[in-house]
Amino acid sequence: MRILGLDVGSKTIGVAISDALKITAQGITTIHWDEHDMSSADRELSELIHEHEVSEIIVGLPKNMDGTIGERGEISQIYARRIGRKFDLPVHLVDERLSTVAAERTLIEADVSRKGRKKVIDKMAAVVILQTYLDQESIGGLQ
Repeated sequence: MRILGLDVGSKTIGVAISDALKITAQGITTIHWDEHDMSSADRELSELIHEHEVSEIIVGLPKNMDGTIGERGEISQIYARRIGRKFDLPVHLVDERLSTVAAERTLIEADVSRKGRKKVIDKMAAVVILQTYLDQESIGGLQ
C-alpha cells in the first residue's frame, strides 16, 4: 500500500506517490481540473488510487505565513474532506508553506529551464508535501 500526495491548485493538482516502504516520494503526474467542479479530477484520481494501491492521501494545506488559513487553504480543506468521503480513504492535511518555493529551488539547482519548471512545478510541490509527511512519520515512528 502506498500514500498519494496532492498539491491542489486552482487549475492543476500535482500528484506524487510514495514507494511501497513509505520512505520516499516521487512525482507521477499533474491533473488538470476545474476547482469549481471538484468532481472534475475524480476519474483520474480513482485510476491512480487503484493502480498504485493507495491506502491514504496527503493534501497540502496552504497556510499564510502567520499560520492562519486563507481562501486557498479553505478550498484544500473542503477538497480533502470530499475525496476522503468519495474514495473512503484517510486523508491528512500537511502544512505546505514554501513547498512550491522548495520545489522551484530544486529545479533551478538541477538547471531545469524556466519553461521546463513550469511543466513540472506542481508535481514537484506534491513530492515536497508528501516527503514532508513521510519524514514526519518516520521521525514519529522512531520515538
